[in-house]
Amino acid sequence: MSAKMIEVRWHGRGGQGAKTAALLFAEAVLATGKYIQAFPEYGPERMGAPVQSFNRVSEDPITIHSGVTNPNYVVILDPSLMESVPVTDGIGTTGKVIVNTSFSSDEIAKKLGIDANQVYVVNASQIARETIGKDIPNTPMLGALVKVIGTLDINGVLEDTKGKLMAKFRHKPEVIDGNLSSIKRAFDEVKSR
Repeated sequence: MSAKMIEVRWHGRGGQGAKTAALLFAEAVLATGKYIQAFPEYGPERMGAPVQSFNRVSEDPITIHSGVTNPNYVVILDPSLMESVPVTDGIGTTGKVIVNTSFSSDEIAKKLGIDANQVYVVNASQIARETIGKDIPNTPMLGALVKVIGTLDINGVLEDTKGKLMAKFRHKPEVIDGNLSSIKRAFDEVKSR
């Protein structure tokens, strides 16, 4: 793996939008001129079953074509997965974990058995309910990831995401506005220790 490559692993449940968030993230990064990968891990999953999606971002062409096993960032859309899925596998001591939760980073770190400085929290479900009207935490978690990475321009991500949402929800401006608002709020509200 290139020292300049960023790898992200998304954990969610079927229907929460882990695949969509990984794709939106990749498309926004692609617009900055970087090389990207975005793909889900498919299996016999159904609505509510644990799922994973992956991203790679690099200044150079990406030649790896496998799941992300040593992520720089892990994004957890459903905190109940921390009980049943090894969400911190491969993160080492430098990886960052972003969790959709109302608990503090210290409480989540204790639960995961990692250093609290590696944990970021945001109540993406609450943000989604208040901005989108549904508990679909994927777009808020996209905003949180952009903030934690720290090298991406949130305005560029919002602009690119708006274009993608316009293509799909042109006749539902409230869906577009709600999702963009959720990204910005999570960007502003994600916190760590």
